[in-house]
Amino acid sequence: MKLTEKMSYLKGLMDGLELDCSTKEGKILAQMSELLEEVVLYVDDLQSQVDELTELCDILDEDLGNIEEELYDEDDDDFGCGECGCFGDDDDEDFDEDDEYNFDEDDDELYEITCPTCGDTILLDEGMIDEGSINCPNCDELLEFDYENLTIEDFESSDSEDEE
Repeated sequence: MKLTEKMSYLKGLMDGLELDCSTKEGKILAQMSELLEEVVLYVDDLQSQVDELTELCDILDEDLGNIEEELYDEDDDDFGCGECGCFGDDDDEDFDEDDEYNFDEDDDELYEITCPTCGDTILLDEGMIDEGSINCPNCDELLEFDYENLTIEDFESSDSEDEE
């Protein structure tokens, strides 16, 4: 039963009771009935607006889906992987089934460093380290690299510290 039907039923009950509207209780019940009737009409109007907006959203969602299908067509090599458009199909062999990057032997070796200021972990290749410095992408702190005077023992001691 809809709210408007319930309100009509309630008004019928009140009329059937022949309430005396000259008493305090009768006046209160009559005012409450009028207020409730206005609330029901307002809620009914809101419900119809929500229904219209829901229908419009469904139409827009369908139209957007059609546009996405045309733009991100998985058969189209121009848009990359078909999901985000980041890489072409020729790069797909670099990714495993979980979309994680597979590092091949021909790839440059990557080094992981931690910014001393913000603690952000950054991956660098040899070319970036050879430049001598880089700004942290998180806090813009200048990070400098000088490994020319290091010996093999320095690397081994840092490896043993990492294992602990």
